[in-house]
Formats: sequence, C-alpha cells, structure tokens
Amino acid sequence: MTTVNTPSQGLETASASTPAIELRGINKHFGPVHANRDIDLVIRRGTVHGIVGENGAGKSTLMSILYGFYTADSGDIFVNGTKQNITDSRHALALGIGMVHQHFMLVENFTVLENIVLGAEDSAFLRPTLAKARAQLKQLATDYGLEVSPDAIIEDLSVGQQQRVEILKALYRGADILILDEPTGVLTPAEADHLFRILRTLRDEGKTVILITHKLREIMAITDEVSVMRQGAMVKTLETSKTSPTELAEAMVGRRVLLRVEKGPASPGKVMLEVKNLVVADDFGIPRVKDVSFSVRAGEIVGIAGVSGNGQSELLESITGMRDQTAGTVFLNGQPLSLDGDDGAARARAAGLAHVPEDRIRMGLITAFEEWENTILGYQDSYGSGPGLSIAKAKATAKEYIAKFDIRPSNPELKTANFSGGNQQKIVLAREMERDPDVLVIGQPTRGVDIGAIEFIHNEIIKMRDEGKAILLVSVELDEIRSLSDRIIVIFDGQIVGEADPATADEGALGLLMAGVTEQGHSPGPGTLPDHVTPIERNLTEMSPKDNSARDVSP
Repeated sequence: MTTVNTPSQGLETASASTPAIELRGINKHFGPVHANRDIDLVIRRGTVHGIVGENGAGKSTLMSILYGFYTADSGDIFVNGTKQNITDSRHALALGIGMVHQHFMLVENFTVLENIVLGAEDSAFLRPTLAKARAQLKQLATDYGLEVSPDAIIEDLSVGQQQRVEILKALYRGADILILDEPTGVLTPAEADHLFRILRTLRDEGKTVILITHKLREIMAITDEVSVMRQGAMVKTLETSKTSPTELAEAMVGRRVLLRVEKGPASPGKVMLEVKNLVVADDFGIPRVKDVSFSVRAGEIVGIAGVSGNGQSELLESITGMRDQTAGTVFLNGQPLSLDGDDGAARARAAGLAHVPEDRIRMGLITAFEEWENTILGYQDSYGSGPGLSIAKAKATAKEYIAKFDIRPSNPELKTANFSGGNQQKIVLAREMERDPDVLVIGQPTRGVDIGAIEFIHNEIIKMRDEGKAILLVSVELDEIRSLSDRIIVIFDGQIVGEADPATADEGALGLLMAGVTEQGHSPGPGTLPDHVTPIERNLTEMSPKDNSARDVSP
C-alpha cells in the first residue's frame, strides 16, 4: 500500500480491540431544536458502520460533531481510545478522521490535483507539493479503485467521479476513519455499485467507514453493524447479519411502514400536456433532446425512464420554461405554451403547470432564505407585492405545509440551509403539489428522502392522479418509475426508444432499452416482480441479512 500523510494520532496508538470511535452522552441544540439527545455510540475498527434514520433524525449533526464542524453542548469523544476535544475539521483530520459530505466541497474550476492539495500544501512552492501529490494519487487510485485523471477539471467530471475526488482528498490527508453522508443520493446505480466496491476495499485494508444513509438495501449490502437514530436519539445498534430491513424500518419510523402504494387503475381523461417534435440543446449548443413527442392525459402518470444524462434534465427544463427549445412545441390543455425567455417558467406556472426540479439546491430553493420565503417562491403574487406582501399569510401557509408534509424542524423562520436534504425536498414538494396545478412535472421526487417520507410522497402523487391531474415523472429509480407510472416512456441519447406498460414490463427489457438496445422484435415481456413494486417494498423484501458482502446494489 502507498504511504500517505499520516495522522498524528493514528491507529498505531491503540490496541486492536480499542474502538475507532466512541461517543458518550453527546448533546447538541440549535436554538429550541434538540438535534442530538444523549448519544452513545461505539464504532469498531476495520468495519463499515451504518447510521440510519429519517430525515432530521440527527445523523448528519452527530457526524458533523465528530468531524469538528459543530461542537457538542455536552458529552465526550474518544478516538482510538483517547479522549479528544475536536475543535475543527483540521483537528479531526489530524486525528485521522475524514468526511465526504452530501453536497461536495470542491472548487469546480480547479483540477483534481489542485483540489486534492488545497489546504494541505507542504510549502509556499506548489510545484513540489503537486509532484508529490500526483505520485500518491496514482498509488491511491491503484490501491482502492479510485481512478480519476489528476488533470481533469472538476466541473467536467460526473458526480460519481467528483465523489471519488472527495474520498481521495480524505485519504491523501491520512484519514483512517472515513465518514460518508448520503453518498449515493446523486449517483447512478452503476456509480453506487462502484462506490460500494471501493468501500469494501477500504474496509479490507483496515480503514473504518461510517455510512450515513436511509437506504436499507445499502445498509444490508455493505455494512457490518448499523445504528438507528430517531428524533435525535440513538434507538439501537445491531449486527447487520442479525437484523432485517423490516426491523430497521420500524425502528427508524417508530411504526410499521406500508410496503405498497395503494394504487388502483388509472382513468385517463383528455390530453393535458402534449410535446411535439421537441429539440433542446445544452449550454454548449449540443442537442440533448432530439425530436421528442409524447402526451400526458388528465388522471394518469407518465414515467420517463433512462440512465441519468440522456436528456431528461434538458427535457424537463424545456417543458417548464427554464430552458429555451431549439424546435418543437409544448401544449398545455390544448394551447401552445410560450416558454422562451427569462420569464418562461412564470408563464408556465400561470398556465397551470407546477414543477418539482431534479436538483432542489440549484433550482428549487434559495437556501439563504427562510423556510416560509421558499414556500412562496414563484407564487408571491398570491400574497401581495412590495410593502403589500402579507408575511403573516405566507407564514400561515408555510405552517400548514409543514404540518401536512411533516417537515422538520417545524419552524418556518429557520433558514432553509439548516434543514436536512430530505426536508428541503419536502419543502419544494409541498410548495408545488399544494398549488392545485393541472399538470405536475416532477423530477427525482424521493431523491435523498427517507423511507417514511417516500411512502407519504408516493401516496400524495397517486392522490393527485386520482383527482384528475396529469403527472409527468422522471426518476433514475426504476422501481419508482414502475410502481407509480401508468405508462413508461424510455429515453436514450435524447430520443424515445420505447414505451411499456409497467404492470407487465420486464425489468431486464427496460434496462436494455435504457442502455439503447433496441433489437428488432424485442419487446417487454412478463414482469419478474409483482405489479407496482415500490422502492420501500423492494427494500423490505429483497434483501437477505445472511449475505451482505457482494450484492449488486442500486440506490
């Protein structure tokens, strides 16, 4: 193995039986919110330890305390058997603790190599530091399967590759304990599989991995032990091989979770959304949507399946007025929509189209705004304008949505940046779904959302369908597409390559279409899974606790 920067107090200072991490009585408040309540936790060395819980359960807060981003109000932290007062992230790194955050912390116009050494320079002269880092990165890539070009610009890399850079940053700085916060939330299934192979290699080489997630398939597939948090408290810690997804789900939510979406047959009405011969280019003028035509009727859900990056994002942005189209027409309730220009999205909303964007941070929220301000974004005219804006009315609406969608913390005056990713998602969903639109265009509805909230969101989508709304759904979760959709359209390289009935479509056949395999005569066959299998049901029924070493896991 390669020699990298070594933490000042690493594994060599502790015996093999000493836990890598021990937390005793950790408490943390944010104003009136008690985010962590008397947390006790032991993490054994050389294991993958999962921490699961609903959004807002306190998982990320606890790990941010361990990494030095926050300071606990009370309690003790032991690293390799020695009590430590971790003051900041530099101190944590010196102790061998690295963290990969849910939202990456990379300088996008820097190279991989520049990001790796940033803040870890040996001297004022960068050339020797870069040369040393280049050699170490090459060895780390070989050792752990973290291949990425050191000269690549970050903004040109896929999300999965950017995540590898974050892991390399931590390993380069000598991390023996690696914390990953919701690492698969933005990864494709293939990227998630590759990440888990990397984590197994790290564990097998003696590293300790802490995995924060709410995805039970991942927990069962990759972890050795799992701790469950609920409402800021530690509920239990279990050996993964001796528990089950059902037990974990109930511990997370505090109740039995409904495993299936209660979904009757659709009753489609008139065409509400029609797309004709749409052509859309990306920011570089390259066509990403190529002569696409389809329709969505009132009272039905049309799902678009495809591997991320095949034109789905540009399609949604064009339909909702966020990106100009090169050619083609979008009709809403039989009338052509004028979507070009900076106010295209506003005209779409005024015509009765609501939009939940794929990327809540970049397109759905202004995180520096308070929760109630984000609740009225795009709909401010309903509350007055300028000095006539009714803040009281806006806050009352926010409180109503918070209660209905179980948004935590239940404080409309809290900055949106202080909400967990899943609760941020629920803020966007509530804002758009509660406006009684004729058409709902929704991208990645449950990305970063916990198992209890998935159940709620899916039921709300079905409820809107049954109320006669037309819903266009895009998700990289094939299970989600199959469980919610009444019709499935498959897109590859910006073109529609097939359509299927989710009740009978074979998962393998859909996968081939998503990969662009369209052999003549090939058509979806009988399903290998029951009709309307949800991500929740797959979580709770398909994972065996007996084999958690080498499963092929999708997020």
